[in-house]
Amino acid sequence: MTQSKKNYNLIIGVAALVAIIFIIGLIGYIVAKPKPLVIQGEAEASEYRVSGKVPGRVEKLYVKEGQKVCKGDTVVFIDSPEVRAKLAQAEAARAAADAQRRKAVNGAQKEQITGAYEIWQAACVQVDIMKKSLDRMQALYDQKVVSAQKYDEVKARYDAAVAQANAAKSQYDMAMSGARREDKDAAAALVDRADGAIQEVEGYLGELYLTSPADGIISATFPKVGELVGTGSPVMTVLDLSDIWFTFNVREDYLHGMAIGDKIVLTVPALDGREIDATISYIAVRDSYATWKATKETDMYDAKTFEVRAVPDAAAEGVLPGMTVLLKTRK
Repeated sequence: MTQSKKNYNLIIGVAALVAIIFIIGLIGYIVAKPKPLVIQGEAEASEYRVSGKVPGRVEKLYVKEGQKVCKGDTVVFIDSPEVRAKLAQAEAARAAADAQRRKAVNGAQKEQITGAYEIWQAACVQVDIMKKSLDRMQALYDQKVVSAQKYDEVKARYDAAVAQANAAKSQYDMAMSGARREDKDAAAALVDRADGAIQEVEGYLGELYLTSPADGIISATFPKVGELVGTGSPVMTVLDLSDIWFTFNVREDYLHGMAIGDKIVLTVPALDGREIDATISYIAVRDSYATWKATKETDMYDAKTFEVRAVPDAAAEGVLPGMTVLLKTRK
C-alpha cells in the first residue's frame, strides 16, 4: 500500500513538473513572438488656395471656417480704390481717343471749308486781274513802248498769282476730303488701345470678388476683415472632400508585396474600425534627410522611407483629412 502511494505521488509530481514546464514555455513563446507589423497612415484631401490678382483691403468675408461651398461661390470681397481710379483714367483716355477718331472721320468743319473756298476764289480773282494786266503789258511790249524789265515784273506777278490760286485750291480740296486715311487709322487704333485698357481694368475689378475654385469646405481663413492682402496672397483654403486619398510612410524593407495598382484593405479607427477598399496609386522615395535610417551597426544596410499613396475604390463617406488609417490586409 505504501509503495503504491509513493508511485502515485511520483506520477503527480512529474505531471505537475511537465505542466509547469509547458506553461513556462508557452509564456516564453508568447512573449518572444514578434508583434505583427502595423503600417499606419492618414487621410488627405486636395486643398485649394483662394487668392486674388489685385492687392487691397479685405472688405467682407462671405463664408466661415467649416462652411460648405460650391465651385463659383463668392467667398471674399477685396476693396481697391486704386483699381477704380485706374478705371476712371482709362475711360477718360477712351473718350479723348474717340473724340480724335470722330475729328478724323468727320473732317474739317463747315466754317473751315467755307473759309478755304473764299480764299481760293479771291486768289482766282487776283489771277484774272493779273492776266489782264499781263495782256496789256504784252501789247505794249510788242510795240516797244515798255521795257523788258517792266514786262518781266508784270509776268512775275501773274505767275505768283497763279501759284497762290493753286495753293488755295489745294487747301480747299484738303478741307473737302477730310483727314488722310493714315490719320483715320491712327485715331481708330488709339480708340482700340483705350478699349483694351478699359477691359484690363475691368478684369481687375472682377478679381475683387474672389470665388471658390472647387466644391468643398472652408478649412482656414487667414486675414481678417480690414486687413491688407497682397497680390497672390492666400485669403482662405478650400478642402475638396470628394478627392480623398491615403498616404503612408513605409520603410523600404517593408515594401515587399506593394506595387502600384495593388488592392489593399484599410481600417479607420475614428469610424469604429470601418474597412475601406483602396488601390495603391503612387510609390516614391521620401527626402533622405528626413527618412534615412542607419542600420549598418546590425550588419544590414541603410534603409530609406517611401511614401505610398492609395485612393479609395468608392466614395469614402465620413473620412476627413487627418484621420488615422491602418493597413489591414493586402489583397
